[in-house]
Amino acid sequence: MSHADPIADMLTRIRNAIRINAVQVNIKANKICEGIAKVLLEEGYITGFDRIANSNNQDTLRIDLKYGPYGEQVIHTITRCSKPSCRVYRKKDDLPVVLGGMGIAVVSTSLGVMSDHQCRQKQVGGELLCVVN
Repeated sequence: MSHADPIADMLTRIRNAIRINAVQVNIKANKICEGIAKVLLEEGYITGFDRIANSNNQDTLRIDLKYGPYGEQVIHTITRCSKPSCRVYRKKDDLPVVLGGMGIAVVSTSLGVMSDHQCRQKQVGGELLCVVN
């Protein structure tokens, strides 16, 4: 488990859970991971998430993964773009269009974590966290 990069840890846990067709996945909670989960929920990649308080100081995010009617994966790939060693920032005009608009890019902006579609509507850019398709 990565202590230096909670976003990469979150994405890896989601990737591994989808690979084994798990219904839920538990992730250490923080504001940025909760923002990413909110974007995934708004864009229809997950069915829901809850923040669960633990007896220790670290809360847990329980993410409910989404599958198609025949058990097919909704999230095919989820890739980390910006890393702690190499941050990737994009202006609103330079945000990637993932799969011709069928996928999303998750961006951390001054207005919070949002999808590339929302960034274009609100005319803001920011740090490109991950790409989902």
